[in-house]
Amino acid sequence: MKPIFNVPGISAYPFVLGMISGYPVGAKTVCQIYKEGLCTKKEAEFMLAYTNNSGPLFIVGTVGISMFGSTTIGLILLLTHILASISVGIILGKFFKKDSVSIQNRIIKNNRKTITFSSLGEVLGNSIMSSIKTILMIGGFVVIFSVIISILKNSGLLNFISHIFGDSEFVSGIITGIIELTNGLNVVSNIHVKQISINILICAFLLGFAGLSIMLQILSVVSKEKLSIKPYVIGKIMQAILATLYTFVVLQLPIFGFNL
Repeated sequence: MKPIFNVPGISAYPFVLGMISGYPVGAKTVCQIYKEGLCTKKEAEFMLAYTNNSGPLFIVGTVGISMFGSTTIGLILLLTHILASISVGIILGKFFKKDSVSIQNRIIKNNRKTITFSSLGEVLGNSIMSSIKTILMIGGFVVIFSVIISILKNSGLLNFISHIFGDSEFVSGIITGIIELTNGLNVVSNIHVKQISINILICAFLLGFAGLSIMLQILSVVSKEKLSIKPYVIGKIMQAILATLYTFVVLQLPIFGFNL
């Protein structure tokens, strides 16, 4: 982690968990190691830029198989999503300036409890309660932003904005995805066009950006530790652009047979 991302080795923990578990696990784990004194505030804010990603179950299972009906599309989106995230970490790591706090000081500040057989029940109970709270939070944000999207559709405002940009179904899908990721991906994947690669590229962009709903989920997590969300926003914009570019390159490979 240090030579590639310019951060301490403990940052591999939120990076890997954020990659395989999806939102907002990466942010929660970053906050956890920051709270335990294993990284500085600047390092935690920097890690937010690239440790929060969609999980493989969502990208391959939900987007690839359920929405597009193709495991191949899901794997392509997963590959480019991971590559874009790593690229963001490497690029921002070149400009990242660390605090003047040594690793020794971080370890001294660490006050984690040692898990014993007698405390195992308490630890598992706290973990389960924390997981349930996270699931309820995610579900709540999805419902709230789904209602907002429904209001925009029923009021005609979403169609009005689409007309301004050429009355494109893709415009409606992009706006929906920027507001709430899953709804937007579902709209884009169901648009029938001759070149399915267009749908895939837009989905790659939306997966990289993640949407306002997830952004507020992350904000609700990091605000407890008074961490800035600006690096996260910058990282997601970069990841959306890079994921689209990487997907465009991959789709040009003749082995996939997609019609660009």
